[in-house]
Amino acid sequence: MKTKIIFLVSLFFIVNIVKSQNTYVPDDNFEQALIDLGYDSGPLNDSVPTANIDTVTSLVIEFKFISDLTGIQDFVALSILWCEKNQLTSLDVSANTALTHLACWDNQLTSLDVSANISLIYLRCFWNQITSLDLSANINLRWLGCTGNQLTSLNVKNGNNTIMYNDGFEVWNNPSLTCIQVDNVSYSTANWTEIDTIAHFSTNCPTLTAIEDFNVFDFEYYPNPVN
Repeated sequence: MKTKIIFLVSLFFIVNIVKSQNTYVPDDNFEQALIDLGYDSGPLNDSVPTANIDTVTSLVIEFKFISDLTGIQDFVALSILWCEKNQLTSLDVSANTALTHLACWDNQLTSLDVSANISLIYLRCFWNQITSLDLSANINLRWLGCTGNQLTSLNVKNGNNTIMYNDGFEVWNNPSLTCIQVDNVSYSTANWTEIDTIAHFSTNCPTLTAIEDFNVFDFEYYPNPVN
C-alpha cells in the first residue's frame, strides 16, 4: 500500500512538471506575437507554455520587429514558418524537422543552415546577407528564392534537381556568385535562367581560397575540369 501511495504521489508531481513546462522566449516582440495569436496569455515574462506551441503546424509572424526567434525550437510540429520582414540576424530551425515551407526574406541573416530540414519544399530567403548556402540535403526542394544576398557559394546538388519548378529558381543579384553546384549542368542551364550573367552551373564548383601576398589578401579560383 505504501509503495502504491509513493508511486501515485510521484506520478502526480511528474504530470504537473510536464504541464508547467515553459519555453524560453527572450524577445518581447516574438512573445507578444505569440500572445496575439493566442499561444500565451501574457503578461510579457520571457516564457510561453510549451504545451501551447508544440503542436502548432503553421506560424505567421511577419512585420513584428523580431530580432531573436529563440523558442522556435519547441515548435516541433511546425510545417510552415513565415518570419519575413523582421530584424533577425540568425535563425536556427534545426529542431523544426517537419518544416516544409520557410519564408525568412528581408531580415539581416548572414548564414542559414537548413541541412536538418530534409522535408523542405519551399525556401524564400531573399534580401538578406547570406554568404553561403548548402542545400545538398534538401532532396524535396521545389522552390528556391535567394535573390539579393551576398552569396559566394551555393550548392543545390541534392540528387533530385528535376523536381524543382522551372520558375522556382531565383538567384540573381548575388554579384560574387560565379558558380552554382547542381546535379546536371545541361538541365539547369535550360531550366533555371534567373541567375546573374557572371554565374554558371557546375557539378563541381571550385573553392574560393584566400592567399596572402605581401600583406595584401587576394582571392584566386583553382579551376576544376569543365563539366
